[in-house]
This record gives sequence, C-alpha cells and structure tokens, in this order.
Amino acid sequence: MRELFLLDPDLAFLNHGSFGACPRAVLDALAHWQREQERNPVEFLGRRAMGLLANARSALGAAIGARGDDLVFMPNSTTGVNVVAQSFPLQAGDEVLSTDLEYGACDAAWRRACERQGAQYRRVEIPLPFRPAQMLERLVAAITPRTRLIFLSHITSTTALTLPVASVCAAARERGVAVLVDGAHAPGQIPLDLAAIGADFYVGNCHKWQCAPKGSAFLHARPDRQAGLHAPVISWGYAADVGCDAALDAWLGQAPLERRMQWQGTRDITPWLTVPDALDFQQAHGWPAVRARSHALVAQALDALTRRHRLAPIAADGDWAQMAAIPVPPQDAGRLQRRLFDESRIEVPVTSHAGRTFVRVSAQGYTTEADIDRLLNAPALR
Repeated sequence: MRELFLLDPDLAFLNHGSFGACPRAVLDALAHWQREQERNPVEFLGRRAMGLLANARSALGAAIGARGDDLVFMPNSTTGVNVVAQSFPLQAGDEVLSTDLEYGACDAAWRRACERQGAQYRRVEIPLPFRPAQMLERLVAAITPRTRLIFLSHITSTTALTLPVASVCAAARERGVAVLVDGAHAPGQIPLDLAAIGADFYVGNCHKWQCAPKGSAFLHARPDRQAGLHAPVISWGYAADVGCDAALDAWLGQAPLERRMQWQGTRDITPWLTVPDALDFQQAHGWPAVRARSHALVAQALDALTRRHRLAPIAADGDWAQMAAIPVPPQDAGRLQRRLFDESRIEVPVTSHAGRTFVRVSAQGYTTEADIDRLLNAPALR
C-alpha cells in the first residue's frame, strides 16, 4: 500500500498521528473539486456549496453513527473545541473537569474560557499504568455540584490511550453534567458510533486516521445543544434580515448549526468535500484488516522496546489502537526525536508525561515490517 501514498520512500514514517497522510487517490479527488470551484467560483460557492457540503456531512455521519444535520465541518478539532469552550455558559464558581492526559492546546482553550468567566478548570490525575475502570472511577468521583462540563479525549495525544468515553458520558448524564469529547485521533483509527457514545459535543479530525486532506474535521452536537453554539467568525448566519431573502436562506442552509458555522466568508471548502472520497478509499482497501495489521506492527515494536529497556507498557493491548506510547529510559525528548530523524531517517514523535519519556509509534496502511525494523535497530534506541 506504500505506493498509494506520496510519502518519501527513504523515510520510515511512524508518525501518522500528528498530521495524517493523504492517499494519492484522495488528493486527486481534492484537485477535482478545486478545479470545479475555479470553473465558476460564484456558482460553486454561491449556489452549489451548501448542497455539496450537506452530502459530504451525510456520508461522514453514516460512517460515524451520526445525522448529517448534527454535524458541521471544521478546519481541525482544536477549532471545534474552541467553539464549545467559547460558547458554553459558565458562571463564577462553576467548574470544567478534565484529566491530566489532554492535548495542551485544548487545555489552554478551556483555561482561557474559564478565566474569562470566573470559573475553574480542574484536571484529574490519571495514574499509569492505565486502567479504564480506575480512570472512570477517579473522574466520576471528582464531579462536584459545581461541575458543569467534562472535557476529555477519546484517544489521548501524548500517551495514545483510548479512554472509556461512553461510560463517562453515561455517568455525567445521570448527574446533569455535559460532556465534550475531543476525538482528534478517533475517526478512522477505531470504529465510531456517536449516537452510542452519547456526548453532548464531539469533535474529530478527518485528516488524521480517515486519511482526508488537511483542513478537514468536524463538530457534532446534540440537537438540544446546537442553539447555544456560536461561530468563531460572525457572518451571514447571524444577519437579522436573512429570513426575508429566500435565495440567501438557500445559500446558508436550514439547520441552526449549518447556518451559523458553515459559511464564514470566502474559504476553501474542497477538503471537506473530499471526506467521502477518503471514506471510499478506506472501504475499497479493507480498512478493518488494515487497522488490525497496523496494531500488530505497533505491538511488535512495543514488545521489543519494553523488553530491551526492561520497562512495562503503560496499558493493556486493548487500550490502544494503531498508535502506542512506548516507554523508553527518561531523557531529553527533543534530542531523541532529532537523533532518530537525523541518524536513521525515522519520523516519530518522542513525548513526555509525568516525568516519563515515550516514543509514540503510529502505524497505518503504508507501514511496513522494514519500518519497524529500522526503529528497533536505530542506534538512538539501543
């Protein structure tokens, strides 16, 4: 499958998790939509765009267990987190509860939102090795009468752990607490059913594990939560007199989420239109088997390196998917990452958490046994 991607053939690319990698066929589809846009930009953006976007959202929704009307496209998951953080009503003394495993940029978004409204952003420490039942118990026990929302990842970034988000959502719902799930790494890496998860808000990237182009992500909100969300850019969906202009109404769409969020001035919508092509690519290439093979390759690296360094894994096999944080002896993470690239042409992130150092290995359909062997034989990891 390596030839289906544009990756440098001399590179062992074990970092799909950071930005993804887009197949040639999907990039061809992107070029098609860009050419369509340029044939008549006014027709494309002014008369066709909303229908095309609605079709793309429907295809995405069918793949992740959601209605297309409850989805809106975003340029990335971080933007989706910011939409919720900047919209969710908090008062002085309220609390947003999270974990110490979250993505730093999104931590910053919630800290800023809480500071602005006099609320508190509180993170619960999740011990390693990771145990899902223990994590759930600790997080639920931390809920107080002041807790208004829980924010947590579906798959964590630094530690690559799959958190029990459906159980968290069920427990939070019983206590009248909203939940925002950051699924940046989940779509395409694990099967998704947003209806079964039951989060009030869920954000996810399409450009990572679904292999769509950069700039494609989504925000999902339950119907009863959509009216409270506000776009980061105020545009025509907020204009008071739009209701008297049928042409403008058709242009903006009907669903509240779509009207406010989807049109925010001129921008390139073609990455979003290519999401169905990325889904078709994965279906055509038997993606459940690709996921299983990718997991096995990462497991091979995890087993070899933990045995070599006599360090225990931080989670059981079922608690991670195509990406795992493999513990290595404590050291300067940036220096190790540079050595792996400069000396061995391996693109892989080295992360740190709670005083520990990890090589976070991602495998995708293009990953080969030779890529894993290069990692295991790298002088920097001997």
